[in-house]
Amino acid sequence: MLTNEEKEALRGWFAGRLPEGLFLELLDVTVDREEITVVGRIPEPEVSADASATERDAALEGRAAEFRERTREDRMRVARDAERKFRRKVSWGVECGGRRAMYTTVAAPVMTRLRQPERQVLDTLIAGGVARSRSEALAWCVRLVQKHADDWLEDLRDSLENVRKVRSQGPDAD
Repeated sequence: MLTNEEKEALRGWFAGRLPEGLFLELLDVTVDREEITVVGRIPEPEVSADASATERDAALEGRAAEFRERTREDRMRVARDAERKFRRKVSWGVECGGRRAMYTTVAAPVMTRLRQPERQVLDTLIAGGVARSRSEALAWCVRLVQKHADDWLEDLRDSLENVRKVRSQGPDAD
């Protein structure tokens, strides 16, 4: 897990390295052990005031797809530099009209050992048609916990940052 200072430096690197005008605004730079995800806001397409929700959704989807194709070479150039520097894959996303579209995100394998009661939960999700595999069922469970525990997880991340600061002040600090 990165410190807040390391996260700020990473975000700053991308803000400085992205081509001028690529995004209206750099929204998020998120990082874990395998991946850096960069999300920026792009302009909304012009649609008539009386456009239906279906037409508006299609226009937003089309704008995101157009942006992805048009900026591919620029984004790949930045990603290559970042992957060498930070030793992580780079994924991209855009926000347009309140909708987020992600491009080529990493699906990292996670090793785990589950006892029978936990496996039964996953198998129930498969039997109920929620997931096609245990892997997909586990990802579904993680998203459910994330959805309902965002505040708690943020408090935990802040606590870990404080633990890191206290450790750095200990007798073994350089």
